[in-house]
Amino acid sequence: MQKVFVVADNIVSPLGNTTLQNFEQVLQGNSGISLQENAAYAAAPFYAAMMAPGQLASYADDYNGNDYTKFEQLLITSVSAAIQQTTIPLQSARTGLVVSTTKGNIELLEQHDAAGTTLPLEEMQLGHSARKVAGFFGITTEPVVVSSACISGLVAILTAKRLITAGIYDQVIVTGADVLTRFVLSGFQSFQAVSAAPCRPFDADRNGVTLGEGAATVILSGNPALAKDFVLGNGAVSNDANHISGPSRTGEELATAMKLAISGSDISPEDIGFVSAHGTATLYNDEMEAKALHHAGLANVPVNSLKGYYGHTLGAAGLIEAIISMKALKEGVILPTKNYENSGVTMPVKISNAIAPTQARHLLKTVSGFGGCNAAMVFSLIS
Repeated sequence: MQKVFVVADNIVSPLGNTTLQNFEQVLQGNSGISLQENAAYAAAPFYAAMMAPGQLASYADDYNGNDYTKFEQLLITSVSAAIQQTTIPLQSARTGLVVSTTKGNIELLEQHDAAGTTLPLEEMQLGHSARKVAGFFGITTEPVVVSSACISGLVAILTAKRLITAGIYDQVIVTGADVLTRFVLSGFQSFQAVSAAPCRPFDADRNGVTLGEGAATVILSGNPALAKDFVLGNGAVSNDANHISGPSRTGEELATAMKLAISGSDISPEDIGFVSAHGTATLYNDEMEAKALHHAGLANVPVNSLKGYYGHTLGAAGLIEAIISMKALKEGVILPTKNYENSGVTMPVKISNAIAPTQARHLLKTVSGFGGCNAAMVFSLIS
């Protein structure tokens, strides 16, 4: 089967507007999460990782802000930075675009309510935003939208890989973003799932998620001459068929995706340097993931969650966390799980709580989401 390579990447988040800026901040243990006091989002203060006011202002020359929403500006800013790293032909019929998000322009619903204007239904359609982004860059092919709860970012990478291996495209730009809004925050609060303090993945004192916003992009190609550092391994998707908001009680379904990703990459669990877990810091998600790691033979492999640095960025999470994890593997380090102190899961797993060296060449990224969806994918350093 044709190999697919990572040829460029970018992250735009509260920690910076480049992958390097983001990685350096995470390496130093800094977090984008802070206390927010804004009545436009919630009546009471809350913790979240939010973009600084004016953070995208330096890119104003690239687009008219009045023509693009914050969500669309995040996508354009991230894609712009990524395409500067490569020379792929944007207007070619062999170039594809995949956009990942869970909520897109949902904030327009709030603006409509406040202004009492006609609901902008077309602007709220995910495909409409994807076509606007494609048009901005002169991409001529019809973009693909992946909106599959919180696994969207990783599934977008897997979808792009399959489009290339199927011979449909030679290269695909994969980008994803989500914006924190009152609608999103209130939704998680209605589940009583938002932590009163910065989230603590896998920790005994965890009590919920911290939300975040941001965007990320990876550009994939089947051309080895364009390869940066990584080749994509196998990926797999599964579903718990358990509950619309509650994950599997056994972890077997996520474990199935993990095992398929590893075996399909012609490696064994012992070859995995670390697992970048979903690690939302909710009671049931972390417990389910711990069980899944055991079922997949990964109980002794180091595991981390990056949610303590970024919060849960929804449709961008799989992309942001995969990029940071690739950067860590390239630099030969395993990143710690911020705010983790004592295990709060019943199955013992090797949670990383300090920077550690590694000489491994493979990592496993996992994600899970509402509706019981799961995904896992292997990323490997090029030999």
